[in-house]
Amino acid sequence: MGKYATKTSIRKVLISAVMLVTALSLSLSISISTYLDVKKQKQLIINKLEMIAEIIAFNAQVTLIFDDRKTEEKRLKSFDKVDLVKNIHIYAIDDVTNRPVFFTSYNASKTPPVPLKVNQIEELRTPKISEDYIELILPVEYEGNIEGYVYLRGGLEHLAEYINRKILVDIALTLFVLVLVMFVARGIQKRIASPIESLSVLLQDVSKNHNYATRAEKSDIEEINILANNLNIMLTRTQNQLERHQADKLEIKQLNQSLEEKVNQRTIALREANQELLNTLERMHQYQNQIVENEKMASLGQMVAGVAHEVNTPIGLGVTGSTLLRDKLSDIEVAFQQKTLTSKQLERFIKEGIENLDLIYRNLNRAADLISSFKKVAVSQDIEINSDVNITKLLNAVMGAMRTELELKAPQIHLDCPEELTIRSKSGLLQQVFEQLFSNSLLHGFTSDENNEIAIKVNREDQQLTIVYSDNGIGVPNAIKKRIFDPFVTTRRGEGGSGLGMHLVYNLVTQALGGSITLQEDYKSGTQFVISLPLKGGTQ
Repeated sequence: MGKYATKTSIRKVLISAVMLVTALSLSLSISISTYLDVKKQKQLIINKLEMIAEIIAFNAQVTLIFDDRKTEEKRLKSFDKVDLVKNIHIYAIDDVTNRPVFFTSYNASKTPPVPLKVNQIEELRTPKISEDYIELILPVEYEGNIEGYVYLRGGLEHLAEYINRKILVDIALTLFVLVLVMFVARGIQKRIASPIESLSVLLQDVSKNHNYATRAEKSDIEEINILANNLNIMLTRTQNQLERHQADKLEIKQLNQSLEEKVNQRTIALREANQELLNTLERMHQYQNQIVENEKMASLGQMVAGVAHEVNTPIGLGVTGSTLLRDKLSDIEVAFQQKTLTSKQLERFIKEGIENLDLIYRNLNRAADLISSFKKVAVSQDIEINSDVNITKLLNAVMGAMRTELELKAPQIHLDCPEELTIRSKSGLLQQVFEQLFSNSLLHGFTSDENNEIAIKVNREDQQLTIVYSDNGIGVPNAIKKRIFDPFVTTRRGEGGSGLGMHLVYNLVTQALGGSITLQEDYKSGTQFVISLPLKGGTQ
């Protein structure tokens, strides 16, 4: 707000309010009326054009069947007296391509031709209204067969003239009503403003001179009379209140002094409590940060220990093999230089050398495989493009590729998936997911070669694919259920398990495929995973 508020009067407010309400009501009424009228006029024009188009279509049946362009052109020229019609096209159905082609046309005087609309037939089957024109297309049918189409383009200039005339009439009517309302409002405000001004003078006297004994006079306006009575009651009560005020003033002063002392005491106590609370909160933040940091370091330490353990074993064996081979080679070199080398000694060296080289080769390959597995942990979403994937065929291909591994434990595989279910996804990544799940069951789940079962249920709901993978193996130990998808978590450490399989599955599903995977912890008959994948490209 500015330093000085804008002043006004009840006269101005009353006249402005009446004029504003009247103007808004008239504007709303006229706008709605104009909108409905224009909509009705447009519909009438559309109906008229549709009727004309139906007449043209009916007349064009014979000319299209007998390819009589001259008769049709002569007939279309009769529309030069219809101002509404601007352009007419008639399209015939080509016998070879069975597509609509130009047959003949009509353009009104001083109206340029329009491009052919053979590619917009379905679009213009519903009338299309633009700023200046209305376009529509109707089929030419004969005995149930479509012989061609009629394109009709009508002008809206008459509608624009009608709207302009209506707007001018509405504006003139609005101005007349506003002037009339202004005169009526002036008469009303004079009758109301005079008693209000008397009350205002009375209130000014009370404010300046504190003359609470004065009273307002009655008025012939009921509302103002009620206001005057209430004002008199207020003056009476104010007068009585002032008398009691002097008696209570001293008592209030004493109470205020006592209250100030209590407030100071409570403020000191509250300040001390707040400070203690802030200190406690600061310690909690410190403990929380320390706990988070400890968790991070513990997780990092576990991962580093896993990497070190997995890689150190094959590298250590390779170093041992290379050291033994070097010692044997030194012995052979000494015997060769001293000329004491025998054929048996050389044969034994060759045999032991081959064994050591095989040991080094196997462990270097093991280290290379581990490093390759580490690389797979970081899954990129751009390594493969989406393609149409039939889930049943993909699972059959995976089982065919893993036939040798599956025959070792001979599980019965129950597949519940519609054969026609096809999704838009990355087939290579899905194949890796199923291969890792099969390998997990074979390596960790099944302890014997009999009564092993694997169940895969695939279901589609709207734009989501749900895959439930279950086996009847020994299940997941409770100690690692919460960490099943963490790297290097395995129950077969040193027995072929690296602890990266389920972590790779988790990364493939969540990062590369954009879905989710969960372990059903309450599943009692083995292990069960639930995979949910979004169907971005739809399904078939």
